[in-house]
Amino acid sequence: MTLAAGHPGFLSPTGVEVVFLLVGLVTLGAAIVTVTTRQLVHAALWLVAALGGVAVEYLLLTAEFIAWVQVLIYVGSVVVLLLFGLMLTRAPIGRSPDADATRRWPALVVALAAAGTLVTVVVDAFRSTWVEVDGAVAGASKVTGVALFRHWVLPFEALSVLLLAALVGAIVLSRRSGDGAGRTGGRRADERGGKGRS
Repeated sequence: MTLAAGHPGFLSPTGVEVVFLLVGLVTLGAAIVTVTTRQLVHAALWLVAALGGVAVEYLLLTAEFIAWVQVLIYVGSVVVLLLFGLMLTRAPIGRSPDADATRRWPALVVALAAAGTLVTVVVDAFRSTWVEVDGAVAGASKVTGVALFRHWVLPFEALSVLLLAALVGAIVLSRRSGDGAGRTGGRRADERGGKGRS
């Protein structure tokens, strides 16, 4: 890392930096629509757009390995798991009244506070530095694997367990609602049969 003031491209952004900013704005818009829409399926699809935008950002940072991991794991697995959970729990396809939050203003305040804190920390950490992006090192699978499985292995495994628990919970909920519907239908059929015999 070098001083940002001494870098010639700090005040004259390149085309890649402009595209990075534009893709970031599109990703932010998709994320906002994800949490504000009242249709659960639309929220999942907008989540695909947001995660895909993050993958494009990784590509612009010459981290091709991280970009493909983002596409394969998050876009390909997490969103598919979410859609399967929606289908297994028989979530409504159209507008859902449960998705209409009654406490939007407190949620907005908390979101803005969290975003402001994150931006403040990042700006304060990189205020006077310029990160040189080296594609041969920054996006290498060896460097990423060492950092992931040496320093971040516990959060990685915790996330895996969390996703597995979400899938098992969706299956249990779908089986309970299906068994209840079957028993209700059976009782109704028995009542109709009894009335017919009487």
